[in-house]
Amino acid sequence: MDRGNLLLVHGAWHGSWCWEFLVPELRSRGWTPSVVDLPSTSGSPAAGVREDAEAVREALAALDGPVTVLAHSYAGVPVGEAASSADRLIYLAAHLLEPGESVVTPLGGPWYEPGTKLLDAPQPARELLFPDAPDEIGAWAASRLRPQSARVFEDVVTRAAWQTVPTLSIVCHDDVIFPPVFTERLEAGDVRYLPGSHSPFLARPAELAELISAEG
Repeated sequence: MDRGNLLLVHGAWHGSWCWEFLVPELRSRGWTPSVVDLPSTSGSPAAGVREDAEAVREALAALDGPVTVLAHSYAGVPVGEAASSADRLIYLAAHLLEPGESVVTPLGGPWYEPGTKLLDAPQPARELLFPDAPDEIGAWAASRLRPQSARVFEDVVTRAAWQTVPTLSIVCHDDVIFPPVFTERLEAGDVRYLPGSHSPFLARPAELAELISAEG
């Protein structure tokens, strides 16, 4: 079965490397997956939501045929800004913002010091982000995390593709890092659940691919 294109957009502190175990599972189920690296995790504090959204637009423009976009965590922000041309969106424990909001708006303000330009990954990263991944994979992933531009959490979005594009939300039952306010927003729409933590693409890629495919 040819399910079409599936563009995978990583979250904060990550890169396209994080999809390594999910991609073959998706291919075996008929998807044509592609990935994008967001500029805000390149080490440049100047890169914000606008630059990340442009990277998503360029990746979408390079694909022919139907496109589903899967956004993980922070990626929900640039995907919401840029992916109105997609056929379908999947928000995997992803930030869902209304136009006029930034990530910190529903949180009541930044959790980091004012004026911070780059944010290191939250610690302990292994326990917060992928505690249920196999030991070797969890250690590998933690070693690959990169500083994140703090701008992305304060930049205000102007669009919300999820308002016009069919959107499936996936919530992880044992996610300890995703803010409850954003979980509540995901649960207000078409939502499915997975066991485990914030990063099922590392902990249970086959199960995640099956859920994506069953709903696709």
